[in-house]
Amino acid sequence: MKEGYIKRATSTIPFGYQLAEEASSFLKPIEDELEALQIAENMVVNEEISLQAACDWLEYKTDRRMSAPGLKKHIDKKYGLRSERLGIESPSLLAR
Repeated sequence: MKEGYIKRATSTIPFGYQLAEEASSFLKPIEDELEALQIAENMVVNEEISLQAACDWLEYKTDRRMSAPGLKKHIDKKYGLRSERLGIESPSLLAR
């Protein structure tokens, strides 16, 4: 397969990818969407904007929706939980 393509693991197609025309078991990257996602990730991780604002901006830039929980899950998977990134203890009683 071509560079940047990833193997399809689930029925859900991740943000920034589309089905490859050559083989339905691979996903083709959409560079504009991946660049916009990277910008949104950086702004959220640096706490410049909220998750919802980042989702709204992504939809404006790419005409493709992403939910706030979906973006949070993506960021947590890539960068770790917010408390781990900032080195703080969770204020939640359930986390103690």
